Amino acid sequence: MTEEEDLHRTAVLDRCPELASAAELTSSFAEMLTTLSGDCLPDWITEATGTNLAGIGNFASGLNNELDAVTAGLTTDWNSGPVEGAVNRIKMLKRQMFGRAGCNLLRKRVLLAT
Repeated sequence: MTEEEDLHRTAVLDRCPELASAAELTSSFAEMLTTLSGDCLPDWITEATGTNLAGIGNFASGLNNELDAVTAGLTTDWNSGPVEGAVNRIKMLKRQMFGRAGCNLLRKRVLLAT
């Protein structure tokens, strides 16, 4: 952000304490996502559910229901990107072949496209 945008953001957050709390919680969650520091998640959930912000509190409660899975997702650098890419490619081929041929030709096209 530019200096002017930062000053404007600070002025807005000073006028609305709920918005300042939401901005702080959002930025701390974003930091957990980017630094893969999922070990801080229980503290973040406790802080988020303790606020009067319904949306963030509900989100935190939902995270708490699947705490092990979310913590694993926030601490490991594994992702499903390659699998999603393969699925997307197959769906694209399927759309292109819709109404043109049967399963045998579609199967051959998928196998040849890899």
